[in-house]
This record gives sequence, structure tokens and C-alpha cells, in this order.
Amino acid sequence: MIENSRSDVYAAAGVDITAGYKSVELMKKHIARTMTPGVCSDVGGFGGLFEPDLTGMTHPVLVSGTDGVGTKLKLAFLMDKHDTVGIDCVAMCVNDVICCGAKPLFFLDYIACGKNYPERIAEIVAGVCEGCVQSGAALIGGETAEMPGFYPTDEYDLAGYCTGIVDKSRIIDNKTMRAGDVILALPSSGVHSNGFSLVRKVFNVERADLRTPIEALGGRSLGETLLTPTRIYVKPVLALLEQIAVKGISHITGGGFYENIPRSIPDGLGAEIRREDVRVLPIFDLIAKTGDICQRDMFNTFNMGVGMSVVVSPADKERALEILQANGVDAYVIGRIVSSKEKIKIC
Repeated sequence: MIENSRSDVYAAAGVDITAGYKSVELMKKHIARTMTPGVCSDVGGFGGLFEPDLTGMTHPVLVSGTDGVGTKLKLAFLMDKHDTVGIDCVAMCVNDVICCGAKPLFFLDYIACGKNYPERIAEIVAGVCEGCVQSGAALIGGETAEMPGFYPTDEYDLAGYCTGIVDKSRIIDNKTMRAGDVILALPSSGVHSNGFSLVRKVFNVERADLRTPIEALGGRSLGETLLTPTRIYVKPVLALLEQIAVKGISHITGGGFYENIPRSIPDGLGAEIRREDVRVLPIFDLIAKTGDICQRDMFNTFNMGVGMSVVVSPADKERALEILQANGVDAYVIGRIVSSKEKIKIC
């Protein structure tokens, strides 16, 4: 089929159809890792089919999310490392979906590139598949678009889409939130996949030494630290939701604390965050020092070491911490909910 589909005139225009077929063949072994019982189709069709298991659900609701990796990809190009940005792509979508209490079902990716290098595309998809495995979602489809003249030869863009499901009665409802409720921090793995336009400017990454170990970063290089993939919180949070009445969840992405934490808090209440309780990662101290960036702007741009926040009642605090820690998340308290017209205060 590959040889029959070859077009010399299209190849002369910069699009190699056979490279696309080779990419699919190389990625199949990675995609196989993500298969779940609901998958009803093979990769390569015009649409991905999925049959959800509705057992025990009285009113199933689908929840969807879509996002990309953003300019963090520039670091992948500079480091010539392409096997982790796919995790970022999945994380940015599934971490949003879980904020509603939804379990991710399936994922689709979209890769646009200047030239299709099959081995590189397979590396990218290997990362996507790892993210799917971590979140329990099946990769049921995607698209690789070779776009010569639109993207530089050695560059690409990566975006994704996720659908999850939740019983309507179990959708997280912040109407139960009250003053005195506790805000828990779920630690991040690093910068995750937001704020990289500022990061790139601060470190002038195109000219920076990205490979030499830095003592302030625990002996890791700047490039390695910045490319650390986004942490996926799906399985620990699902475990928490099975046992605790969670009142609100925020995925700390672009806009940092000031934009994201208020999104899960109803009118009349606000978040009071103790700055000294936030376990800021060394990379953020380095960003602030190198770029001479004030605390307000740092907390308004980056996750600062907190990838997700969860609100629970004081009575559930200790049990919630135990569940999260048992599921590999060293969660801790960073603040409380207060009666306030001001949505968030970091003090």
C-alpha cells in the first residue's frame, strides 16, 4: 500500500506520504501500551471508536479538554530530546479533566511538522503513550501533518484532546465549600508546560548552556530541568475522590496561583495561601533571581512547585493527605478558605 500511495510530485513539493506510513508503523508498539477495554478500533481509521463502560453510573456526563505543549517545545528542539513532550501534552489535558472529577477515557494527538522524520515522530508519540498510560487513557487516534514552508524543517507543534466521564452526581461542586476548609498542595515536577515564553527570555535559551550540571538545581542541567515532563495527577486524585468529598480542584497552569486557584472557589469566598508553607522548587528561585522577577509576578505566572490544589473539609484533611501520600503524592497544607471578596491572598 505504501508504494502504491507514493506521489513523486507531492514529494517534490516537500510532503513524503511514505514517511507518514512509516511513522504509524513505528508508533504502533507504543500505542499498544495504552489500549483499554473500551477501544473498538485500530489506529489508522478515519475516527477512533470507544465504548465506555457505564456500569454503576446513573447519569453519565462526558468532559472534554484540549491543549498543547506551547513554547516548551523550543527546549526540546535545542536539546534534541523529543520523548517527554508528549507526556506534557497529555498532562495538560487530563489534569484539566480531572478537576471536574472525570476519569479520562481516551486521547487524540495532533503533530504538525515541517518535515516528517518517522523516528522523531515515533519518539514524540512514545511520550504521548506514556502520558496515556499514567492517566489510564487510551490513545485511539491522531494526525501527523507534514507542512513544508509553514514550519521550519526541524520543528513541530504538538497538541492533544481528551474525553473523560463522570456520573453527574459526582461532578465536583464548589457550592459545598465553606470558610475554614483546607487547601492542599499537590507538588509539581517543575515548570510543567506554562510560562516558557518568560523562561526562554530569562535564560536566553538559544544561547544558554543547557547541558552543564548546576549545583542550585541539584546537579541537573538547565535543559534537563526545564524539560522535566508535567506531572499527571489523575490516578491519585481518582483514588482521593473514591473516599473523600472533595470540594474543589485547581490545575495550576498559565496564570499561576492568581488565575487558577480562584476558578474553583465560589463568590463570597477566597483562598488564603501562606507563602512560607509553599515548597518552592529551586528552578523557580533561579528564574526569579536571574530575571529579577518579583514574587507577585512569579506566583502570577508559574506553579511555583504546586501543580494542583485540592480543597477539603478540616475533618477530611488528615485522611486526604494519607490517601494522596499512599498514591505517591507528597501532599501538604498551603492555606485555607476564608470569607472574602478578594479571591486569593498570598501572605
